[in-house]
Amino acid sequence: MIRIAATLLILLATVVAARAERLVSTLSNASVQITSSFAGEVLTLFGNIEPNAGAADEVIVGPFHVIIVIEGPLADGVARRKRNVFGIWVNTEQVTFEDFPSYFQVLASGRLAAITNATTLAVENIDPAAQARHSTVAGYWDSAVFGQSLVRLMTERGHFGVREDGVRFLSNTAYAARMVLPHDVPNGRFAARTYVFRNGEVIAERSEGFTVQKMGFERFIYSAAVGQPFLYGLVCVILAIFTGWLGGVVFRR
Repeated sequence: MIRIAATLLILLATVVAARAERLVSTLSNASVQITSSFAGEVLTLFGNIEPNAGAADEVIVGPFHVIIVIEGPLADGVARRKRNVFGIWVNTEQVTFEDFPSYFQVLASGRLAAITNATTLAVENIDPAAQARHSTVAGYWDSAVFGQSLVRLMTERGHFGVREDGVRFLSNTAYAARMVLPHDVPNGRFAARTYVFRNGEVIAERSEGFTVQKMGFERFIYSAAVGQPFLYGLVCVILAIFTGWLGGVVFRR
């Protein structure tokens, strides 16, 4: 019993020591507005690693590494397979991935493999390539094949990716990271999860939120297309017919 109690005390002391640091961070902009001239946005996240309240040591010791995961709104993602059928390329199979991130970028202060191990990356849901495995309801083989294709397509669009030089330390404890949002960034609520590592272990973490939303006439069009798809489609057809008729009248003259 004495040996078991001593072991528990050692484990408890280790956990307390591991959480002796806290993370203080902030975003340069908590709201990104999309207008007709929107060509992308650059956000900066600043942070500092400080002693936790009540910690015995007032001086914290590094070196530290930081990984930031920017995750966009969840939506259904679909991956399709095309086949050549009698000379025509058609979609023959598809797999739907439920609650799939519409945006997933990882910024790090170094190589992920040098910061921590694969188990920690999986537990903390840091690896972009693993997002399809968390969302699919298909079998293992379809999940692997179609999921890999879906992640590749999202990466080519600039919505998925890893930048192992995305976090820069300004001092031993202060850092800054730049997030580049593309022009076709999805609308909705985003989360920036920050992890501080020392010796491969997470010693502090924090989550920041920001919103991306359309404004003005673009927001009206988006809301109409999503909220009233039938009416929106009908209006588009009428406008197309009217534009075609008007063009014919003008050029006939």
